[in-house]
Amino acid sequence: MLGACVVVVLVTFVRNRRAPEDEDPSETPDVIEYMTMWIGVVYAIVLGLAIAGVWEARSSAGDYVQNEAQALHEISERVRVYPPDVRDRIRSDVNAYVSYVVDHEWKTMANDERVTDHGSALLQKVRQDVTDYKPGNDFQAQSYQPLLDQMTAADQARNARSDSTGDTMPPVVWWGLLVGGLVTVGMVFALQIRRTARELVLAGLFSATIAFMLFLIWDFDAPYSRGIAVTAEPFTNLFPALAK
Repeated sequence: MLGACVVVVLVTFVRNRRAPEDEDPSETPDVIEYMTMWIGVVYAIVLGLAIAGVWEARSSAGDYVQNEAQALHEISERVRVYPPDVRDRIRSDVNAYVSYVVDHEWKTMANDERVTDHGSALLQKVRQDVTDYKPGNDFQAQSYQPLLDQMTAADQARNARSDSTGDTMPPVVWWGLLVGGLVTVGMVFALQIRRTARELVLAGLFSATIAFMLFLIWDFDAPYSRGIAVTAEPFTNLFPALAK
């Protein structure tokens, strides 16, 4: 944002040094003012749609993490009706998966924008524990299908988390946002800005606002790997013993 303000000041300074002495800023054609307004409005709509899109993607990424953690928590709690050896094995494998996701896989998601094969293998082991057990009585049989449903929910949430680790905005949209920002700021100079404090401040704030909006879009574009990123907090909240 500071860089955008500096560029505005420098360009205005250079332009005014090279401007003819008889140049009159009040003689700006009305059509240029109309075009500047029209371009600004269109670019504001595009920026708003882009921010809404990346924010929705980030919110969905957070929901995937919450759903996965909740499903695993339900599995860990509902197996209490199983025999102690089966119950402890399932809970141990769930804890191993959650610990790996929080301590290791999250770093891979942040750095490489992908999930790991080892994490998938650990979740598959939990699935095998849940599906391979044969209920010994009616009470256990009543809990078996809900456990399968929670296992399916956890697997679906992990797949959705995997799909959302990369960038949301395609490159062609980024080119449109950057070129549109340059054109929008450039049209401000077409209005023959002078070196008065008021005009320089307004032009600088206008350019800085566009720079800030582009930064927000860039930051939200990768939900797990940048400044305002989705965290593993749902896992640590539902499995507090593993977060110590």
